[in-house]
Amino acid sequence: MSIQQRIQDHLTASASENRIADVRIGLGYTAVMLENAQTGVACTPIGHLRPNCTVFPGMLPLTGRKADELLAFMTSADALETAIGLATANALANTPAPEHDTGDVLNAINLGPADHVGMVGHFAPLVKNVRDTGARLTIFEQIDTPSGALQPAAEIPDQLPKCTVCLFTATSIINHTFDKIIDQASNCRSVILLGASTPLLPGLFTDYPVTGLSGVVVTHPAELLHIVSCGGGMRRFKGVIQKVNLAVSRQ
Repeated sequence: MSIQQRIQDHLTASASENRIADVRIGLGYTAVMLENAQTGVACTPIGHLRPNCTVFPGMLPLTGRKADELLAFMTSADALETAIGLATANALANTPAPEHDTGDVLNAINLGPADHVGMVGHFAPLVKNVRDTGARLTIFEQIDTPSGALQPAAEIPDQLPKCTVCLFTATSIINHTFDKIIDQASNCRSVILLGASTPLLPGLFTDYPVTGLSGVVVTHPAELLHIVSCGGGMRRFKGVIQKVNLAVSRQ
């Protein structure tokens, strides 16, 4: 079963009891707010949008619908629909909890010069911090040939199993590459799924080599919706979200 299907199945009951108050499809992020004001975000797959002025030709309006209708987009082959589904899932799941750790995710990993970090997806805000630890860093992206510090994703099967730590962007859920790649990180001592798109549902990742989740809880929904509508992203989210970390118990 795909991670998209797992997320949908886990949240369907909760979603059926909630309705959608607002949806924003921004250039950087997509946001969904429920009628109870709980809000989730997911990265907008800008490189996968239709090449015309109507990037979302699906059912409209999205507001007022039961949340399970949008959650069903999780398993869509269309990346933008999946992003809407994941933002809906995050609105349902990413709420404050006592088990959340608000510290720096890298501190929990204890990186050092002996580590080789494989970053699946170019998560720019962490690059300098990783390198400052002395760890070796290899960044994998959806490119055909090496470009600077970036390596083609085609190199993952050969190089990722040699890494000690994997930082795995949650946009892999949106572009449907998570299930294809995650097992390549089985040799890593730490595998962190991270980014604002991360669903804070540790119980769904126990069958994978994921050891931790690093995502966000939206604390100021109205302000976040405005930022998303204006094309803002993580740098603009400061003050309207809380970054949180969760451990995953591996089976």
